[in-house]
Amino acid sequence: MAETGLQSDKAIGLGLLFGALGVAGAVVMYVAAEQQLLAGWGFALAILFGSLAVAAIQIFS
Repeated sequence: MAETGLQSDKAIGLGLLFGALGVAGAVVMYVAAEQQLLAGWGFALAILFGSLAVAAIQIFS
């Protein structure tokens, strides 16, 4: 019998958590468009948490 791609609860939970934090970083980047330093930190957070979301899903699935 072939094994299907079942994900653990930890993969889903961490993926959602890091995804939400990535969206929060994107919102910071959008809101702080006039202040380049704060917008840059928002972009960095969005990229970091987006990458962690993908990595968490890959590691725990």
